[in-house]
Amino acid sequence: MVHKLNRLSARAVATEGKPGLHPDGGGLYLRVARGGAKSWCLRYMLHGKAREMGLGGLSKISLADARKKAAEHRLLLADKVDPIEKRAAERSVKKMDAARAMTFGDCAAAYIKAQQAGWRNVKHRQQWTNTISTYVMPCFGSVPVADVDVTMVMKVVEPLWTTKPETAARVRGRIEAVLDWAKVRGFRVGDNPARWRGHLSNLLPARAKVRAVKHHAALPYTEVGAFLKELRDCKGIAAAALEFLILTVARTGEVIGARWQEIDLLNRIWIVPGERMKGGREHRVPLSAPAVALLTQMEKRSTDFIFPGLKDGKPLSNMALLVLLGRLGRHVTAHGFRATFKTWAEERSSFSREVIEAALAHVGGDKVEAAYRRGDMLEKRRRLMGAWAEFCTKPAAAFRSHLQMEKTVSTAG
Repeated sequence: MVHKLNRLSARAVATEGKPGLHPDGGGLYLRVARGGAKSWCLRYMLHGKAREMGLGGLSKISLADARKKAAEHRLLLADKVDPIEKRAAERSVKKMDAARAMTFGDCAAAYIKAQQAGWRNVKHRQQWTNTISTYVMPCFGSVPVADVDVTMVMKVVEPLWTTKPETAARVRGRIEAVLDWAKVRGFRVGDNPARWRGHLSNLLPARAKVRAVKHHAALPYTEVGAFLKELRDCKGIAAAALEFLILTVARTGEVIGARWQEIDLLNRIWIVPGERMKGGREHRVPLSAPAVALLTQMEKRSTDFIFPGLKDGKPLSNMALLVLLGRLGRHVTAHGFRATFKTWAEERSSFSREVIEAALAHVGGDKVEAAYRRGDMLEKRRRLMGAWAEFCTKPAAAFRSHLQMEKTVSTAG
């Protein structure tokens, strides 16, 4: 009988291109797929149910090993133990042991590494790393990620909630993201203890109630003309960069990172690439006459940055603009001039909200509306930026004349 089984098994192993199940005896079979792949399986009955258990491919499991595994599983079956369920339980234990070897710090580092390719700049990665290192690692960075609970999260977030609410919100969100990643990777189970809605929202007051949101300090638009005149008396790269920022209502990072290759003086357009924009999309900035004049006056240096810093090959530091504003006795931020512009545009011009928001490169919240809007309203924005530059650089009487003309154009359109 044994010799017959051996002959059957030998014939099964040698079978080429004959799909199906080839018995070896005792429920052990060699399965040959239509594509030619061969694997071992054990078929058995337990509690009135037929089951099939894979034992591995023929390329890795020899006939002798397959018979040995089948014999071990048959011993379990004799005791009414399902070998499939036993194997699943053992794998689960190994998985949990591996999870316990993964600390929160390990998961945070892996998450940052996995996500950084999609982040727009190095600064964002540094912020992630710094907040995790400063606030989370001392508390539960070395704790197995599977053991992180609400108490640990609250120990990090709660002290910051009333003193640094914005930082606290970012830290909480980053903890939540890492724990979600760990769950998907199988390193932890259960609810996310850092989740806000319906969870930590029951333990902490709303951030808006803790402290009012602090907006960037902005200069009243009625003072922009006088400030710009004062700014031009300062000379220097920082003063030129700040004037360009005011005239284009761009963000600080977009201005100090501007390169000559982005400027089309012939068509009076500055094209900011998507990777340098907050919204991740290319932005065309129409250049007013004063903005073009400023660029024309700028001296091209060895670096391709329009506003180079003190170090060769490096752009101007964003702190340079803040220092300049402080030296001029203005307790405002460079970013605040965007708010100055928006207030002026809404109160002193007849341009639509859509044109104003497009000038600020704000991404609209209505996805359906955005899907149907193919253009970027460049020519309308060109008129808007021209009116803004005139307001900033010309007497009020001259601007009123321009405003009246713009109203006539808008009505006609």
